[in-house]
Amino acid sequence: MKAALMWPFALVLAFILMAFVTTAYFLQVQTRDRALSERVSAVAKLVDQKLDKDTKLMRAVVHTMQGIPALTAAFSSQDRRALLREAGPLFQSLQDDYRITHLYFNSPELVNLVRIHSPDEYGDVITRDTTVQARQLNVPIHGLELGALGTLTLRLVAPWQSAQGVVGYVEMGEEIGHLLDEIHKTLTVDLFVLVDKEFLPAQQWHHGLALLQRQGNWSRFEQQVVVANTREHPPAAMNESVLAALRTGVTHVFKQDDQTLHLAMLSLDDASGRRIGDLVVMRDITGLQKSFQRSITGVTLMSLLVGAFVLGLFYFALDRVERDYQRQHDLEHQLLRVGTEHARILQIEKLSALGTMVGEIAHQLNNPLVGVVNLTQLAQRETGNPQRTRELLAEIRHAGQDCHAFIASMLRFAKVSKFECHPTDLAQVVEETVLMFRQTLRHQMPVELVFPEEKVVLLMDAILLRHALFNLLLNAAQATDDESPVVISLQAQPHPETGAPGWRLAVRDHGKGIAPEILDKVFTPFFTTRHEGTGLGLPVVQHVALLHQGFVTVENLPEGGTQFAVWLPQTTTTNPVHTHS
Repeated sequence: MKAALMWPFALVLAFILMAFVTTAYFLQVQTRDRALSERVSAVAKLVDQKLDKDTKLMRAVVHTMQGIPALTAAFSSQDRRALLREAGPLFQSLQDDYRITHLYFNSPELVNLVRIHSPDEYGDVITRDTTVQARQLNVPIHGLELGALGTLTLRLVAPWQSAQGVVGYVEMGEEIGHLLDEIHKTLTVDLFVLVDKEFLPAQQWHHGLALLQRQGNWSRFEQQVVVANTREHPPAAMNESVLAALRTGVTHVFKQDDQTLHLAMLSLDDASGRRIGDLVVMRDITGLQKSFQRSITGVTLMSLLVGAFVLGLFYFALDRVERDYQRQHDLEHQLLRVGTEHARILQIEKLSALGTMVGEIAHQLNNPLVGVVNLTQLAQRETGNPQRTRELLAEIRHAGQDCHAFIASMLRFAKVSKFECHPTDLAQVVEETVLMFRQTLRHQMPVELVFPEEKVVLLMDAILLRHALFNLLLNAAQATDDESPVVISLQAQPHPETGAPGWRLAVRDHGKGIAPEILDKVFTPFFTTRHEGTGLGLPVVQHVALLHQGFVTVENLPEGGTQFAVWLPQTTTTNPVHTHS
């Protein structure tokens, strides 16, 4: 017994534990990936928030500057020296406190009057998108733009209004380097700003490195160049193929030295809405990965311990069963004799039921067969009268057809092994069942039909429904002592809970009703109050109703008697449904 059961049980247990560990692993992976995705989303949201905050700050500074009369006078007269004298201290304060890196004053024709941050460069025409849009729309314009020195800068260009109209345009900007540093400190991620080389000539980029005294590697990537970063060098694993994969929206996890790093990418658009590069987000997930591995290891060890414990319990249980087996073996031999006797009694009951059915069938077939014999004798006597002989032969044929129809009806009634639905006229099923009921019952019991005028066609198994209705009619006949009729009614009724359309087929008798204490037990298999009953009739009715997605109700009527009602859904499909019952 141990050999036969232990190995299959061990395999099943191993499969269950493996499925549990696998499920735990994938749940941990989803949790980790969700945390990483949320961190990337937080970076994108924080970038937008900081850009918006700094833009509002620059708007406020420009508005304040326009309220300084001396600065407005210097700008209106296009006096470079006066602009440097008035705006220089303000710019120095903005640079120290708010990291403003650019401040331009341009003429109405967009010719640069003075760069406060670089006084020696002036006189060139500014044609950047923000400046051109500010002039065209006469409203402040802001956005990210590439500078002449290869820097990515948040710029705000606003028209300077005076009593005489627009005296020029003031441009304020800040490089996004400090913004990356703030995000790095807030979210503990490293950021790399990559700009496509098609928007940044190599000579211009190298010139900017020399002026700003920075270091960079133009050939590190084939199509892009790093213009701002929070880490000195990009990791070696961040190559062209990885960048191409990141642009498709996937993320990348790799190991470098003792670190596990996670890479994701956000697109960078300039003020005109044009994509100019990407923002690579890199997070050190070494701690998260170790925690993930510890969790999976813990779950695996716990699963192994639980499996060993359950397997041990099962082993000792089987051992106890083996010790008791010999004792039970002797008892089974004794019970075998009792079981054989019980089987014999059941066989006698089956033969008795079969005999009853055969008697009923013989009773139904006897009358037409006697008529066939008598009509045949009459036909022999009337050989000289062909017309009379044909009439007698027609009667004989009619009696034979009745016998054939009765036998076919009995065969259809006995066929209940398969559930097969077809569109069927419910009234026809009821009439055939009532006819079978009248032919089977020795004494004639009146049956009343209360049906709607319109034809009711439902998707049903006629054989199973006929069998269920026959059981209800037999119960009604057994419950009725007098000649009161059994009433079969059909009416439209929606589902009491869902409101779905359907029909209620009810069978009502005029008997004494069902005792309240057993009313809730009538559908219990093998429960019966009659000695000759099997207790399976009403459970079969309930089973047939459930197969049709319906239900059965029973109630004692106030005026006396019992009513069983089968609710069937109003089906509209015409495709037959097949299943095993």
